[in-house]
Amino acid sequence: MTSTRPWNADTIAELRQCLDLLADDGALPGGVIAYGTRDSRPGFAASGIVAPECGDARPGPDTVYDAASLTKVLATWPLVGLADGITVDTPVRNLLPGVQDQAPGGKVTVEQILAHTSGLRAETRLDQYRGRTEPLAELICGEPLIAEPGAGHRYINRGFILLGLALAHLHGRRLDQLAADLWQSLGMTHTTYGPVGRSADVAPTEQRLPGGPRLWGTPHDDNATLLGGVAGHAGVFTTPADLATFASGLLAAYADGSSGLGAWLRTSMEPKAEIEPGLHRGLAWILTDGGRIAYHHGFTGTSLYLAPATGRYLAICTNAVYHHQDNRTRLAPLRNLALKAVTAD
Repeated sequence: MTSTRPWNADTIAELRQCLDLLADDGALPGGVIAYGTRDSRPGFAASGIVAPECGDARPGPDTVYDAASLTKVLATWPLVGLADGITVDTPVRNLLPGVQDQAPGGKVTVEQILAHTSGLRAETRLDQYRGRTEPLAELICGEPLIAEPGAGHRYINRGFILLGLALAHLHGRRLDQLAADLWQSLGMTHTTYGPVGRSADVAPTEQRLPGGPRLWGTPHDDNATLLGGVAGHAGVFTTPADLATFASGLLAAYADGSSGLGAWLRTSMEPKAEIEPGLHRGLAWILTDGGRIAYHHGFTGTSLYLAPATGRYLAICTNAVYHHQDNRTRLAPLRNLALKAVTAD
């Protein structure tokens, strides 16, 4: 097992300053950065407020944020890796009842879904199926493909929705129940599928209609909401403290690497598809720095970075969509700085 490399205080100060500037400029109400190593207690840097609806409440380690697409790596990815009866080469038609052999999406494999090379429709748009009586898996797999599976990278939510359905069918239990058992085993005590109750400890997100209430404790992702808040691609709520627990546990398992999530993370950090020069997709995770760094973002303003070689991790929790969806682009300086920091030796 290699030794870990602790975080530099100046690096954390720089990240905190960047978060402060974003809060002061109105790019987001506030947020929390969690950082640490696989064998140390986490540190936290917070700024701003949870949201005006929460009064003067300041964000902290236990503030609950909509994780958005971090759901893919917090729930679906580990459950697939730990599941008996699923291999990366398994076509989804073998995992979902009623999906016919001739269905275009039925031939897509688990690996192609995780690597975002499935060729499934890019637009999620589950609202188009209102009034249809067929099972959702049949509807998704019955759609024409937009590319030959494995031909190239394109970020697609539909595949992760299929994996969520497959996991529930395989185990005979709901996806949220499977995920809750996993998170409990990892010590993640505040991570859950929504909805969650409104309180000053829960960060609201977007106001969809002028004068209307904000989304607060319900998923920002419309398609997850259509699925009752429980989906393979979005719907999870988590805290900075739980992301630190998850990350340190993954890195400790990776250092051992013989089985379970450690072996699964090692496999998942093998590049499967090029996103752009220097950037690849592994299984679910984005890979950079020659495959040494794995990370993932959530649309609402969340991020998680893993550096197994140094044993370091960093997580960002914000509700950057609070003011407007486009406001999340203003997170770019913080995310770029975070990636540079976690990559540094």
